[in-house]
Amino acid sequence: MTELPACPQCQSEFTYEQDGMVVCSQCFHEFNPDEAGDSEKVFDSNGNELQNGDAVVVIKDLPVKGAPKPVKAGTKVKNIRLRPDSDHNIDCKIDGFGAMALKSEFVKKA
Repeated sequence: MTELPACPQCQSEFTYEQDGMVVCSQCFHEFNPDEAGDSEKVFDSNGNELQNGDAVVVIKDLPVKGAPKPVKAGTKVKNIRLRPDSDHNIDCKIDGFGAMALKSEFVKKA
């Protein structure tokens, strides 16, 4: 009997195979075990893979709730931290704004 991978969403070890996919019995997340490794990678707007500690450049003005001005295009952000499991998958600190979460589709690798 082959060992099935743990669920990438809730890390439960109780998974089973169904129609070529692996299904989690705890959260019912379906995933392909061959593509499970790619879900941990984060790519910028140009398709370059990002790593923790990289520097990125914002490619368009991004409005910020509660701030009077947006994050301007061309703003360089240093020392990013990745969160591949989240919609806003980059954590960073931006001068003048503080700690923020950004979407990787709005940045490019510096």
